[in-house]
Amino acid sequence: MTGLQPFDPAALVVIALLNPAVAIIGFLMGRAADQPQKIVVAAFSAALAGAVLIWIGAYFKIVPVRGSGTEAGLLVMHMIVGLAWATLGYVAGRWRKK
Repeated sequence: MTGLQPFDPAALVVIALLNPAVAIIGFLMGRAADQPQKIVVAAFSAALAGAVLIWIGAYFKIVPVRGSGTEAGLLVMHMIVGLAWATLGYVAGRWRKK
């Protein structure tokens, strides 16, 4: 019988940073935002897109999933990384319009 795997927050950070859906959706939606309040909406959308990409990868057995209960933590990390990408996109969009 195997025991529970220890919680590994570094893996969550790496997965969130390397998820291309979070970066692409966050940056593009941040660039299209015309108000700073919309950056949070872009970050949430990027987090959901990242979660969907992870789910699709798990469904097709591309991404190994242990079922360790870290899905909520991964969504939060996707949100934080998505917020960074959306902010970068917002700044780039504002800089481009000048």
